[in-house]
Amino acid sequence: MSPGFLILTILVVLLAVSVAALSYRLFTLRGGGTAAILRVMPQNDGSGWRHGIVRYGDDSLAFYKLSSLRPGPDTRLTRQGIDVQSRRSPTGSEFDIMTEDIVILDMVDRGNSYEIAFDSGALMAFMSWLESRPDGRSQRRRPL
Repeated sequence: MSPGFLILTILVVLLAVSVAALSYRLFTLRGGGTAAILRVMPQNDGSGWRHGIVRYGDDSLAFYKLSSLRPGPDTRLTRQGIDVQSRRSPTGSEFDIMTEDIVILDMVDRGNSYEIAFDSGALMAFMSWLESRPDGRSQRRRPL
């Protein structure tokens, strides 16, 4: 086997794996979710924002970046751990990627700080999901 053929075979395999990963991610994102923009804090003024899809589960929120090839969620926040600190409107250079009807929540989950931006409908869905979480003190009883 010639070295050129070997290199070509490796490149074709890498291309096939990349296309498969991209296709999987595309079908995962097309499966539904809520549009959101998230950034891990601390960041400079308007940098670090990532567009993506949020999916709500019983115990966690999964954030999938639009520009990622990772097969699973890029960020996972626990429902019991999320604490919303404040809310604000976009400022300065954030208007390059957001409109004035966007609301940005500053929140903490397990010691990590995040900012997440939603439109009004998505904000209502997030707050309903968060406020309907079970009380941390309640536990399921095991049958005797």
